[in-house]
Amino acid sequence: MADDKHISRLVEKVKAAENEIVMAVMFHETWKPAAYDENLHERMGNSYATNSFNVVRQALRRETLLALMRLWDDDHRSVGMQAIAKDLSAPSVFGTLVAHRARMRRPTIQLGPSAGLSPTTIEDAYKDTLNERREEFCALVSKYTQGGDGHATFKKLVRLRNVNLAHRQAMPTKPNHADPDDEEIEAFYNDNLEIVRLLLSLVLGRAFDLKDVSGVYNYHAKFFWAAARGEHTEGHPDYRPPPGARE
Repeated sequence: MADDKHISRLVEKVKAAENEIVMAVMFHETWKPAAYDENLHERMGNSYATNSFNVVRQALRRETLLALMRLWDDDHRSVGMQAIAKDLSAPSVFGTLVAHRARMRRPTIQLGPSAGLSPTTIEDAYKDTLNERREEFCALVSKYTQGGDGHATFKKLVRLRNVNLAHRQAMPTKPNHADPDDEEIEAFYNDNLEIVRLLLSLVLGRAFDLKDVSGVYNYHAKFFWAAARGEHTEGHPDYRPPPGARE
């Protein structure tokens, strides 16, 4: 039977998930122009500066993937999306969560005969709304579990993290496995934005659209990368005209 301590642990996990997804957004949206902005690539060119540019781009990509995968670690001390989905699928846990959320709301609602509301009525109203969000959350998590449409992508990401990112295996057991492509990673990233948004609403009662956050960091990244250029591009403090260029 779930109790308030169980819900407290769930709350802490959701807060940790929020911190982790915001980090993923920061890294991912800063990485995007470095990966796809053709004008930026042209400005960098084949210069000495491009070497460090590529190091920064790879580091941002690595940190994005690590942040996303930390949301799915199965250690009991971590966030553990699949464990959260299993918890919320249990009627006892969900019922305790509904009661918890109703108690959070009651001080702002007038109770009694004149209001026509009772604690039971409030819980019933919350149950319908929260159940809808729970089903959406669990469906997205199931997408990346065994039998889900995204499970193959998830396996690729786990392998990439375990073999190359979090650890460095000198002799991988199956070196011919394919890495996830950018399209698969982008889909996983967007699904995780929605997963955490639903969790924040479901458990903490907070409306936080993480796509708005991604737009903010994407906007900031444009200003940062606008100044990036190689020494063969005018505007660089050590500008060097290309060999053979007219003086």
